[in-house]
Amino acid sequence: MFHLKRALAALFVTSTLFAGSAYAETLKIAYIDPLSGAFANVGEAGLKQFQFVIDDINKRNLTGGPKLEIVGFDNKVSPKESLNVLKNVIDQGIRVITQGNSSGVAGVLIDAVNKHNERNPDKSILYLNYAAVDPDFTNSKCSFWHFRFDANSDMKMEAMTNFMAKDPKIKKVYLINQNYSFGQAVSRAAKADLKRKRPDIQIVGDDLHPIGQVKDFAPYVAKIKASGADVVITGNWGNDISLLIKAAKDAGLDTPFYTYYGGGLGAMTAMGDAGVGKVKQITEWHSNVHPNKTEKFANAFNAKYGGPPQHLTFYYLRVNNQMYMLAKAIKETKSIDPKKLAYKLEGMKFAGDEGEVEMRATDHQLIQPLYISTVAEAYHDPKNPKTAKFKGKDKEVKYDVEDSGLGFKTDARIDAYVTAQPTSCQMKRP
Repeated sequence: MFHLKRALAALFVTSTLFAGSAYAETLKIAYIDPLSGAFANVGEAGLKQFQFVIDDINKRNLTGGPKLEIVGFDNKVSPKESLNVLKNVIDQGIRVITQGNSSGVAGVLIDAVNKHNERNPDKSILYLNYAAVDPDFTNSKCSFWHFRFDANSDMKMEAMTNFMAKDPKIKKVYLINQNYSFGQAVSRAAKADLKRKRPDIQIVGDDLHPIGQVKDFAPYVAKIKASGADVVITGNWGNDISLLIKAAKDAGLDTPFYTYYGGGLGAMTAMGDAGVGKVKQITEWHSNVHPNKTEKFANAFNAKYGGPPQHLTFYYLRVNNQMYMLAKAIKETKSIDPKKLAYKLEGMKFAGDEGEVEMRATDHQLIQPLYISTVAEAYHDPKNPKTAKFKGKDKEVKYDVEDSGLGFKTDARIDAYVTAQPTSCQMKRP
């Protein structure tokens, strides 16, 4: 009888504590990204990374209760289609969404989520952004319901141009970007930052092209060649970076590329040896950082998904940060209610693999370290037959990308506090 009373008392306390929280349920997260069309490969790769980290969270019970489940929805990188998808997500009772490919999509989702939550305060939606980096989303368009886990394009450009400004050989810069809010932001920031830091540098080209529609970048590469540019800056992603770099390789263009997504899916395969020493990227992580606390996790992902046809390589450390921070918020609030999770994520500090990261409460922008790195030949270890196809002699380049025999070597690490940028956000909280 004593044991029964004690069990009933414990049950009462537990049910009271978690009342209304649906804490023991499965939390479904809608992944709204391209799963068909020109950018399907990127969307599918991202979905696999979300599934992999969620499997780890569920296995270790990092939420302290509910399981997480990722549900893929194809938005075809279309803002209009994304709104239709969001309606479907809401109708299915899913209360957390994540998206990253295209700031054009992110902009309409932020607006739609704001309107929905204002009309339906008891059925609010939480939006976790892992890759859409238009700076407006944590400035003039900031939202209580939106959290960005990637550095925004201004943060990346600030770091990139600090690095470029130290190179006296750079006199002429060519800009080529996708013609939508993100590409326009990259172009705008590059011109402003270079003018401020190196007024002697001349912008010799500033092209904006349709996103996902250019099949042959040869005409653009011809313009770059004719300009005499010392450096190309591009925020292109997906097939638009792969095809651009392939066209540069085919034309024998010897100009270095400073990229946002030179290590993204397909880019390394497209550039081949032509990228060695020339193509740089700015990221929150790459497979040859040192020390590399993500190594074991990345190797496990690569072992599962590294074979044909895509030869996937772990890429998005920010997806890990996002999902582990969400799990932490669930555990600490003992709830899966979007509003409670949003308040818990505000200001959250998390011991990430590359150092402490912080979700800045002011604007919901994650502040994190960044790396600038350059394509290099992966190290050939005579004692390891698995590296037989590698040509490199630098032991720092331990891992390659997409079975290409090429990896990235760190040029510079930028501490989190250095990457932070001021914000004009005037957050309105419920």
